[in-house]
Amino acid sequence: MNGSLTIKERAVSFLELVASGNVREAYESHASPDFRHHNPYFPGDADSLMSAMEENAAGNPDKILEVKRAIQEGDTVAVHSHVRQNPEDLGGAVVHIFRFQDDRIVELWDVGQAIPEDSPNENGVF
Repeated sequence: MNGSLTIKERAVSFLELVASGNVREAYESHASPDFRHHNPYFPGDADSLMSAMEENAAGNPDKILEVKRAIQEGDTVAVHSHVRQNPEDLGGAVVHIFRFQDDRIVELWDVGQAIPEDSPNENGVF
């Protein structure tokens, strides 16, 4: 089971699996039985978030995840991504923060912002 991956690679793999609709595989491969999250829209347990992710994947089979950068410090990994629900969607800039224990995800935070159609910032969001 992916024993040779770094925790940074595991965090990216988790997101790539989720985005491609392989939500259960993501959890089985990378999440700890003690997994918890801080998304304010769902109860804090793994099953609630996993169900929401499966529902989103079913409704958005063409989802696109483009990882822009991943940063690791100790047992924590932050992944900055461009997430689009489909090719026509401008999408959002999303940061997922993972805390690992024994090479498994034990805690997850996520924050995001929609990408505006018109922005005065010439640097873009990435």
